[in-house]
Amino acid sequence: MMNQLKKWMGIIWILLGPVAIYYLVQTALQQTTAHPTVDAKIQWGVFVVVFIPIAIGLMIFGYYALKGEYDQE
Repeated sequence: MMNQLKKWMGIIWILLGPVAIYYLVQTALQQTTAHPTVDAKIQWGVFVVVFIPIAIGLMIFGYYALKGEYDQE
């Protein structure tokens, strides 16, 4: 039961990563065009640069969960 839940959550993590990156980049573009100051560009640039590896890590975690690496026997 728990192993099956881990696999389903793996699918959710894999799908959540690209969706989160898309919305982050979309929000960053909207905010930098609405407030075209250097401060806003630097702030959103840092957000995007820091968050993309985190989202990739979530996708990798989801892949391993889907693969069954975290299953207990």
